[in-house]
Amino acid sequence: MTDGVRQVAHRAHGASGHWACLLRRWALALVLPTALSATSTAVAAAGRTLVFCSEGDPSGLQPALQVDGISFDASARTIYDRLLDFKPGTTEIAPALATAWQVSSDGRVYTLQLRRGVHFQRNFGFVPSREFNADDVVFTFARMANPRHPYHAVSGGAYPYYAAMELPRLLRAVRRVDAHTVRFELNQPNATFLADLTMDFASIVSAEYAGQLRAERRAQDFDLKPVGTGPFELVAWEPGAQLRYRAFAEHWRGRPAIDRLVFAITPDAAVRWARLRAGECQMMAMPNPADLRAIDATPGIVVQRKPGMNIAYLAFNTEHGPLRDRRVRRALALAIDRDALVRAVYQGAGVVARGPLPPTLWAYEPGLQLPRFDPVAARRMLAEAGYPKGFSLTLWAFPNSRPYLPSARRAAEMIQADWERVGVHASVRSYEWAEYLRRVGRGEHDAALAGWSGDNGDPDNFLGTLLNCGGVHTPQNLSEYCNRSYQELIEAALTRSDRATRRALYLQAQRRFIDDLPWLPLAHAQVVVPMSARVHDYTIPVIDVHEFGRVRVD
Repeated sequence: MTDGVRQVAHRAHGASGHWACLLRRWALALVLPTALSATSTAVAAAGRTLVFCSEGDPSGLQPALQVDGISFDASARTIYDRLLDFKPGTTEIAPALATAWQVSSDGRVYTLQLRRGVHFQRNFGFVPSREFNADDVVFTFARMANPRHPYHAVSGGAYPYYAAMELPRLLRAVRRVDAHTVRFELNQPNATFLADLTMDFASIVSAEYAGQLRAERRAQDFDLKPVGTGPFELVAWEPGAQLRYRAFAEHWRGRPAIDRLVFAITPDAAVRWARLRAGECQMMAMPNPADLRAIDATPGIVVQRKPGMNIAYLAFNTEHGPLRDRRVRRALALAIDRDALVRAVYQGAGVVARGPLPPTLWAYEPGLQLPRFDPVAARRMLAEAGYPKGFSLTLWAFPNSRPYLPSARRAAEMIQADWERVGVHASVRSYEWAEYLRRVGRGEHDAALAGWSGDNGDPDNFLGTLLNCGGVHTPQNLSEYCNRSYQELIEAALTRSDRATRRALYLQAQRRFIDDLPWLPLAHAQVVVPMSARVHDYTIPVIDVHEFGRVRVD
């Protein structure tokens, strides 16, 4: 990404505070007078309703604008669909809104045939006059790609995933061939492109709905009152309390088996478990590891588990003070007892990370050597870097549970104590989730706890999305890391189709990462989903999201 594009991305991101305020105000306006009440959750649990105890509020309901799993659960996996999908529980690409695809011999042109008979939702006064077609695909990507597009600047004009994956540089054009055929033209071959089309940011929106709102001078409603082709329609959002959905009867996969879906916002893991145990919800997100033994032993509760495609890490802001020096970053890593941290925070539901990739990915290399706990070596290296008496910095910790880190606050306290022993004084800061994302995306932190759950089953989704130059000054590349030799390796890997060659390039990239250490890998969490025995046909997706379109409730 050029410096000019990086500056544009940074300026656009600065509008997100205004967007967040608008979002909260309009979210309150979405609440229907009789849709929600203090006692509604228990009542909703009866019949064909699924209540999901979610860990927090979404930061928004337009996937192109968001970066967090909470928001993707509440929007991309409910209201919207994508062109391609994964077969349940696998990374095998499957048809969705596109039924077939062809790739040119040079790997630069992807032609997709679109599904016929797909309906958009009738919601918020919108009554579609046509079915889904190529115009909607072109609109979806043109909005993100073209600064002159009439909807590009709506809601702030920042598309962090699109930027972080360097699609502005890769994607030359998206063209309508006919009503049911689209063509994606790339500037160079890209081995992950089909997998990228399964990702939440690529959820397809309605060009007709956008046109109607713009004609009515209500363009902002496009992102605040969402309409898609997905299995559920949004009924109401009460921030801090609930989101309510109804089944979309005309969904192309068939009407969902449940009539109503409720996200009961429950930030405290202990309270989520209590509500599941009491029957107030039928599924819960991210249990407290300390509760797992009791959950397993409770009659009427079943638990699904799988190794997570995720990582928790400590990001060092490589543009801030002493952290510009990789010797300082390595010293801070040497000072942290990661084994003790994982034992205390994950309590058996996670493993210590050996590198920047989770073991579930094919380019994972178990032989990498991260700095091992050695406070004496840490002090020596700080002195060599010019800080014999240490220094002070801020250490940021998000307030809620995440799939990759059940308690960032507890982890921060342990890191703070470890650093204090080598003379580094850390003050811990925390903000509400959406504000945390906004601030770390702007690079306000010195060091910040963060994490990532894989989106597309490819190593580039970690090594590229989190560490490439295009992600600087976005909520993806929290280290503000841009190393040209590293960038050349991950870019070369994207242009190769054979896995052996890609693996060799990614191994070099991982070694470069460990030399520079822009962030310290901490752990990989196990994905655990407790649910009522009344819930059927739920499969943990290969990526760390929740999907309810196929679920049944007795």
